[in-house]
Amino acid sequence: MKKLVGFITASYPSNNFTVDLALSMKEAGVDTLELGIPFSDPVADGPVIEKASLLALQNGFKLNDLFEISSQIAPKMNTLWMGYMNPYYKYGVENFLKKGKEFGIKGSIIPDLPYEEAKEYKDLFSSYNQSIIDFVAPTTPKDRIKMLTQNSSEFIYLVAYAGITGANKSEDLSSIIKEIKEVTTTPVYIGFGVNTKTAKDKVQGVDGVIVGSSFVEKLIDTSLSNSEKITHITQIAREIKEKINS
Repeated sequence: MKKLVGFITASYPSNNFTVDLALSMKEAGVDTLELGIPFSDPVADGPVIEKASLLALQNGFKLNDLFEISSQIAPKMNTLWMGYMNPYYKYGVENFLKKGKEFGIKGSIIPDLPYEEAKEYKDLFSSYNQSIIDFVAPTTPKDRIKMLTQNSSEFIYLVAYAGITGANKSEDLSSIIKEIKEVTTTPVYIGFGVNTKTAKDKVQGVDGVIVGSSFVEKLIDTSLSNSEKITHITQIAREIKEKINS
């Protein structure tokens, strides 16, 4: 069974809504939740997720909101935090990890933390039963792939193309997938540009998909009520889960 990781922005439009949405996504087939930490300069994210992040901040998002939400979600479904390094630095990396362990967070996805810096934190993360998710891109050289993935856990995040989330680009990834599989048994999940139209093709050769912008588009759609947002997002999740396993 191939896995579905779903990204949503924490605390938008409210903490209670995020909890309700996350648990509904689990029922719809989402295996792992990627809970996005709103940040003012999300350099790896496209305009959709960037807008959701800005709206959450304008609503007054604080890290305590993330912790409140996580305390209700993580005990019930596999949950990762996705955020940029600045909030971790400001709050204190170890303080973040203590909170994560308290709630049962499985790890963090930190796009602006290079491998050379991330490896300095891996032992600390492991001591709190959490992982730093490793990234591999289509442009990553073969010798570096082995280095990046040798101590990976949870899964390897294969970036489908160079750029930002939400773009509809396509690249032949068969050779890079083969190279990753030759050096690690850690599951490989593909992200960037995965939606109901592309999921079946993108999942070929990998173990799962990571979906963000398709969900967040509905999250920020002001024409939808909160209940309609949950309905639309869970419908997308069910459709993608079915397509990647058909």
